[in-house]
Amino acid sequence: MIFQWLRPRTRPSAKPKTAAEISHPLQERIRYTFREPGLLLRALTHPSYVHEHPEEGWDNQRLEFLGDAVLSLTVAEWVFHRYPEFREGEMTRLRAVLVSEEMLARFAAQLGLGEFLRLGKGEEERGGRERAPNLADAFEAVVGAMYLDGGLEPVRAMVRFLMAPMAEAILAAEADKDAKSRFQEWAQAEVGITPRYRIVAEHGPEHAKTFVAEVLLGDEVAGRGEGRSKQAAEQAAARDAWERRTEYAIRNT
Repeated sequence: MIFQWLRPRTRPSAKPKTAAEISHPLQERIRYTFREPGLLLRALTHPSYVHEHPEEGWDNQRLEFLGDAVLSLTVAEWVFHRYPEFREGEMTRLRAVLVSEEMLARFAAQLGLGEFLRLGKGEEERGGRERAPNLADAFEAVVGAMYLDGGLEPVRAMVRFLMAPMAEAILAAEADKDAKSRFQEWAQAEVGITPRYRIVAEHGPEHAKTFVAEVLLGDEVAGRGEGRSKQAAEQAAARDAWERRTEYAIRNT
């Protein structure tokens, strides 16, 4: 599995209760030192904890709201500059994966956020430190806290060191998809057309035929390829169309 190395760390036996208890180890992991450590403490305070300790005041939900918006902007900016060859649809899809709940929970697990969460007893007993929604919410809340404390630059830095390796892994996995699936996803997302395939020629003796296939978007031939079977020829046509997709998009703009 690609993401096994991001599984949550072992569940701790106790939860921190003060800013001093979390400041050094977690700030080292996120590579940012807070001027106001109380913001970081709030970012790690689950609503269940405040429910049991109302004197604490605020939980992390407001910071989560802010962090969601800041993260979306920062990741979009990073993808835009990191992949100048990407079209809008490709950028949108990559950003959506990187800011999904599952992925944010993986980033939180990589940082070990679960061991620093302040949870109510019931949430603690239900395994709240390893639940994806709690981890993703905490990650967004930490981003919101970093933004309030230091602006966009520390968030940009964290996006770079956490998300760059993950983006490359995602794109590598995407490249491993069969060519027909990959081209169909692009065509449906970018031009709203489902590709059609047709065999246009056959060569050679019966025991060693070569087939020629074309892939069409509407009435236009988008790619052409050959193979020792009809399926292989269609895959070759899809690869050709994928490589020429920018030309097609420009012609049909």
